[in-house]
Amino acid sequence: MNSLTSYLPSSPGYLPYWLRQVSVVSVANSVQAYVSLGPTQQVYAATPSPVTPLSARTFGTWTLLSSVIRLYAAYDITNKPVYEIALASYGIAFAHFFSEWLVFGSTKWGKGLAGPAIVSTMTIGWMVSQKDFYVS
Repeated sequence: MNSLTSYLPSSPGYLPYWLRQVSVVSVANSVQAYVSLGPTQQVYAATPSPVTPLSARTFGTWTLLSSVIRLYAAYDITNKPVYEIALASYGIAFAHFFSEWLVFGSTKWGKGLAGPAIVSTMTIGWMVSQKDFYVS
């Protein structure tokens, strides 16, 4: 059991664990974006689908980059610049998904959009409320 816990973030609180979990799931989403158009088409669910093989791979690359940033924050959450970059990555995701929904119309509210929208919104609120605890 001790060998498993050595892979977990060592900072107090649940936020580092959350950031790590979101990162792990995001890596899987990145792989899916390279392998199949289906998961990306669930997110960008406009009719006709705006998803092309290139846009799916670009989305996968963007998701992987975000995952790396968030994973660094999970393990170095007391580092103010790392914390702020991770928070910014959620802000960018929030702005992207909501603008694609409300401005550009490339997605619609549903299963594909709900996950990223809820995760980005909830994590922004959590990180803003806990910033002084982790980086003061």
